[in-house]
Amino acid sequence: MQKFSQQDVRIIQKEPLREGFLSIHKLRLQHKLFEGDWSPVFEREVMDRGHAVVVLPYDPKRDALVVLEQFRIGALLAAANERQSPWLLEFVAGMYDGDESAEQVAHRELFEEAGLTTERLHFALSYLSTPGGCTEEISIYIAEVDSSRALRHAGLASEHEDICVHVLPYMDVVQLLEQGKINNAASVIGLQWLQLHKRRFEDL
Repeated sequence: MQKFSQQDVRIIQKEPLREGFLSIHKLRLQHKLFEGDWSPVFEREVMDRGHAVVVLPYDPKRDALVVLEQFRIGALLAAANERQSPWLLEFVAGMYDGDESAEQVAHRELFEEAGLTTERLHFALSYLSTPGGCTEEISIYIAEVDSSRALRHAGLASEHEDICVHVLPYMDVVQLLEQGKINNAASVIGLQWLQLHKRRFEDL
């Protein structure tokens, strides 16, 4: 499996279409085929928006999670009907700022978006969010926190963030997931990972 590598792709041309927070490039390329030889030359557009970190703030003493509620423009435009709220239930998340490490992003965003700090940050996994047309990689961490210290409202006004912070029992959050009320990819993946590995935090 996965016998090919980057050396099996030929990028013939890379043309910038838009530079900014969401940069878009058009590529002309070809790659090796499973049955041998090379593919015809074809074009793809790809968006480069940088990489991100997601943090699930978990309080093992109270068996509680800190969940954020905030407005998302993508959810507004994607809504199939008027009953779908563009205010999503999510976990702490943010983009890299300069040369930060993933752990530095996690600590910074945890404080900015929930008012929390942690001395125990556990790496869960990394994944490509939409590799068919975007370069973004998301790294997910579990942060052990004291949920009683969470703010009620948080976010940076300079980034137009208005965040309502909820502290909920773990099983209530799982129920929200099962009801489809937590429906953004990073939160779903992170919570499902925690469901698979929760015992390791209970044993600490």
